Amino acid sequence: MHRFDEDVDAFASEVFRFARRRASEDATTLELGHPRTKAELDARCGQTITENGMGALDALRLFEDVLEPACLSVDFPRYLAFVPAAPTETSILADLAISACSIYAGSWQEGAGAVWAENEALRWIASLAGLPDSAGGVFVSGGTNGNLSALVAARDAARRRRGDRRPDGGWVVVAGETSHSSIASAARVMDVEVVIVPGDRLRGEALAPVLDDLGERAFAVVATAGTTNLGIVDDLATTGAVCSERGVWFHVDGAYGGAALVAPSARARFDGIEQADSFIVDPHKWLFAPFDACALLYRDPLAAQQAHTQHASYLDVLTEGGEWNPSDFAIHLSRRARGLPFWFSLAANGVAAYRDAVEHCLSVTRDAAALIDAHPDLQLLREPELSVAAFTRRGWSAGDHDAWSLRMLEAGEAFVVPSSHDGQPILRFCIVNPRTTVDDIRLVLDSLSS
Repeated sequence: MHRFDEDVDAFASEVFRFARRRASEDATTLELGHPRTKAELDARCGQTITENGMGALDALRLFEDVLEPACLSVDFPRYLAFVPAAPTETSILADLAISACSIYAGSWQEGAGAVWAENEALRWIASLAGLPDSAGGVFVSGGTNGNLSALVAARDAARRRRGDRRPDGGWVVVAGETSHSSIASAARVMDVEVVIVPGDRLRGEALAPVLDDLGERAFAVVATAGTTNLGIVDDLATTGAVCSERGVWFHVDGAYGGAALVAPSARARFDGIEQADSFIVDPHKWLFAPFDACALLYRDPLAAQQAHTQHASYLDVLTEGGEWNPSDFAIHLSRRARGLPFWFSLAANGVAAYRDAVEHCLSVTRDAAALIDAHPDLQLLREPELSVAAFTRRGWSAGDHDAWSLRMLEAGEAFVVPSSHDGQPILRFCIVNPRTTVDDIRLVLDSLSS
């Protein structure tokens, strides 16, 4: 099975045919997909793992005919739930090429070319945030890993300042009320406490007394640059200033919203992000890269390196060489070059194309808000800050929202899942796909009419 023979050659031709077809599908031909039950998939697939194998071509046919259609196409233009994705054709095909190269991208020695390119992409993101030229980091799997790795570095830095002494009462991370669920998850993994600052937006004036009360127990503050539910950007300027005054690590979670740094119309919302000690943004969300890629950046990479470098005799050849090893900057050792497809697309298409694509999403979101505002059965929750338009359907219960969402999914029309705000059911559009048009939004809204 490690030979490129006639059978594998035939399989390669079919893989390239499938990949070309899928990458070339536009909004008029792409289908949403339909989730299937385990019983349905059992019946259609049968026993797939056998003593002698089914053959590569048959496995591909099964994937193409049964398995892939049972997955939702996250780049479908009316996939508006959660935070979708819309990888560029360049990044998709680059990912195919990269996979053929078997690159290990955990160290400079083994993956210098890939790591160099990833660092170029990271440098561009750092420049958007106004971080110094010395800033650097790594691409990790997603925002959860990025937030956890940043907070581990933050606690390690605080621990070093205290001479390895744990503060009375234990360590605390402070976050806003609308921070992402991964912050609480990271705190559980780290066995630290989370203190929440109430309010729809984290602000310095509310944060200051909390930090003063906690004293040295607070090792990090997490601000959110684009909340998942409503797309709200915390007051980064005042939050960062309070952290700086008190010597507390300032982390900015921009997993979803940080992409809007590239858009002139939204850039002012992020004023203060340049104060961040660490920052994340997921290119697989709104920077048009394939899954999975989260850019994790540190103002002082050495602080992260001290926290994350693994030490063992078999790693000495890497850790003593002084090169930039991506494995030293997060909770991982083995890693693929997950930032390389993003670099390919950014280098191939140019910054202007990214700027235009993000601005398009912001424009469609503003138009969506206007349509919602004018709809007799709908009520806009708030004017969008980024690309989330959230609203309520008058007279509907949570069950009504669920039933409507399921009907739209089963019909292949759209994927919009209910959420909640202040205990009330809501609907939300997250628009990060440049193929999403105002007509797509209008189609969905028409289905909500009385």
